[in-house]
Amino acid sequence: MAWSASAAFRAYFADITDNTTAMDFATDASVKVALYDNDIAPNKDATSANSAYNVDQWVTTGNEVSDAAEWAVGGVALASKTITTPSAGVIMFDAADTASGASATLAAVYGCLVYDDTIATPVADQGFCYNYFGGTNSVTDGTFTVVWHANGILRITV
Repeated sequence: MAWSASAAFRAYFADITDNTTAMDFATDASVKVALYDNDIAPNKDATSANSAYNVDQWVTTGNEVSDAAEWAVGGVALASKTITTPSAGVIMFDAADTASGASATLAAVYGCLVYDDTIATPVADQGFCYNYFGGTNSVTDGTFTVVWHANGILRITV
């Protein structure tokens, strides 16, 4: 099975509730976006360890899509991160659109992992969510931009 949807990792929120992880989305400088091909099957029910960057299917070898100079292995840091409450009962995590350098060559990009590169426990580089781009996306010697939805990177209704 390949990409089919976007979701938050349940383990991430369970770890926050259990006080075993402490991500500060708005202020952590190293919340990153790593790009992936269609050879993975993201799973919102993955354990904390299996949601982490460079672990399980989120490995750099074979699944991650990168360009050494323009979208490095490990991803690009999010900029202008915000947490807002756009309506009653809703929390939205958002950031500025995320772009590569001007001469990127990236092929067969289907989605991304959003993770915090500063988190060390319960596992290093724990995943926050993954986002499916709706199909294959590529760029040749140009700028690859992840345009975040108007509803943000992640929206939670409570």
